[in-house]
Amino acid sequence: MSEKLRVVIADDERPARSFLAALLRDFEDVALIGEAESGPEAVEIIERERPDLALLDLQMPELDGLGVVRLLPKHRTPLIAFVTAYDEYAVQAFALNAIDYLLKPVERARLRETLNRALERLEQAETLASEIERVRTVAREFEATPQPYLERLPIRRRDDILLLPVNQIASIVAEGELLHITTIQRERHLISYRLKDLEARLDPTKFVRLGRGTLANLELISVITQMPGGTYTATLSNGQQLAVSRLQSRILREQLLRL
Repeated sequence: MSEKLRVVIADDERPARSFLAALLRDFEDVALIGEAESGPEAVEIIERERPDLALLDLQMPELDGLGVVRLLPKHRTPLIAFVTAYDEYAVQAFALNAIDYLLKPVERARLRETLNRALERLEQAETLASEIERVRTVAREFEATPQPYLERLPIRRRDDILLLPVNQIASIVAEGELLHITTIQRERHLISYRLKDLEARLDPTKFVRLGRGTLANLELISVITQMPGGTYTATLSNGQQLAVSRLQSRILREQLLRL
C-alpha cells in the first residue's frame, strides 16, 4: 500500500460529491484519485486507477453502488463503503454484515472512522480478501432480495435531508431524470431519480400509474372526468388535475368505477 490511502468517490449529485471530496482533501493521509458522477464511470475509474477504497453512493440512476460492485472483477474490487441519504433497509443489511456505510450528509468524524478502518484492513491481506468477498456477497443478496416498500422518501434540501412520509405524497410526475413531487398540502419537491425505480419501491395498492410519466396516490383521487377520445382526467383531493392515458383509463375503470 502507498503512504496515502487512495480513494475514489462516486455520487451523481454534484453538491454531495463536492462536499465529500472537500472532506477527503482535508485529510493528509488520503489521496483522492478519482470522482465519478455515475455508476458506469465509477467502474471505469476503479478499474483504471485501482484505488484502495471506493466510497459509492447507494442511490444512483442507471447503475447504483451495489451494481458497481457487481460489475467489478474480483481482482479489481477495492475496499468498499456505501454512502446513502437514508435507506433503513440498506443500513440494516450492511450493519448486520459488517459492511461499512456512511449516512448523508457525511460527518467528518464518521468519515475518519471509515478511513481508519480501511487502513487497518489494508494491512491484513487475509482480512482484506474476505472483506471484499463479503461485500460482493452482500451486494448480490441485497439486489436479489425484494426490498420493503418505502415509508419515507429522502429529499435533499440544500444541506438538510427532508424525510417525507410517503402517505403525504399526492402525485409524482417525471421530467426526464427529475421527479416533481406534490404533497397533499400542495408542497412541491424535486428529486433526481427514475420513475420506474421509485415506483418499484412504492406500494402498488396505494399508488397508481396514470400515464407514462405520472403516479398518483390512489386514495386521493376524488373525481374522474371522462374526456373526448375515451381518456380521463383525474382530480385529486388537493385540487391537482392529472391526465390519464387511454390504457390506464381502462385500468382505472376496473379499479375505481366498478361498484
